[in-house]
Amino acid sequence: MMPDISTILEVLLIFVKVGVVTMILFGLPLPLTWLERKIAGHIQVRLGPWRVGPHGLLQPFADMIKLLFKEDIIPDKADKFLFKIAPLLSMVPAFAVFVAVPFGDKLMIPFINKEVTLYISDMNVGVLYILAISGLGIYGLILGGWASNSKYALLGGLRSSAQMISYEIAISFAAIGVVMIANSLSLVDIVNDQGNGILSWNIFYLPVGPVWFMIFFIASLAEINRIPFDLTEDEGTLASGFHTEYSGMRFAFFMLAEYIAMVTVSILSVIFFFGGWHSPLNIPLPIPPIFWLVAKVAAFIYFFMWIRFTLPRYRYDQLMTIGWKVLIPISLVNILITGLLRI
Repeated sequence: MMPDISTILEVLLIFVKVGVVTMILFGLPLPLTWLERKIAGHIQVRLGPWRVGPHGLLQPFADMIKLLFKEDIIPDKADKFLFKIAPLLSMVPAFAVFVAVPFGDKLMIPFINKEVTLYISDMNVGVLYILAISGLGIYGLILGGWASNSKYALLGGLRSSAQMISYEIAISFAAIGVVMIANSLSLVDIVNDQGNGILSWNIFYLPVGPVWFMIFFIASLAEINRIPFDLTEDEGTLASGFHTEYSGMRFAFFMLAEYIAMVTVSILSVIFFFGGWHSPLNIPLPIPPIFWLVAKVAAFIYFFMWIRFTLPRYRYDQLMTIGWKVLIPISLVNILITGLLRI
């Protein structure tokens, strides 16, 4: 029995969505690396990239060409198979998370006269899926550090495993708090629950909303290895940590995964706490909803970059103390308070 036209169209739309999201994600590091270096330059009272193209706009393309043609060096005594696949194990989960990430509600496509959803899949367990898949990226870091046959890389891999395990708990508790408030594991439902203006956003669900956001944000910084929690790449003591021995495109894959993780955390922060694609005003405006999502995500990305060039790096014992002795106890108390408020 042949499938009908509508079924074929649905399958084609899914492939188109996957292709578009994948191309956007592969292209994101180009503008983001330029932006980060520009922000670093202005914070440090200098120009940043300037020579390659106007205002250095072509610098990321020059870097990409350099990485493409750079020699792929593999240490002589490394576990070659694991060394080669580790960057892919780090990168693939970063892409797979976006299967459940919504970018908007619905959009009418005129030439096919069909309403299209701006997400690949609205999973009824979307929060669980994202937490499960994003946690797999740690295997790439651990295996990359271990397979390199380098003390610095091994220490970076061990640090990353301990750091991820510690802060996964806090970030999961923060997600549980959001699920309790929205009464749903679907990210679309979580956004729609915040669709009545700025005061309906979860960040303003007092008194627990701001606490959940701070826990989620701090734990996210540690999860994506950004300063002040980039102990896995500590250049001062570990010479770049788990990717010390990597070069060329394999090194680029690790950097790609890191930038995509930063974008993912920014989108999840907006979806969980800042109303997703909804306007802060509870009145109809002639602005497409996806504009609000992009604007909020861009603000978060800028904030991550600003923090990187503002705060000093923590010591490793301080990092573990914050995770286990501060964030987790506060999370447990906040879950109790959230449950009482929901009752």
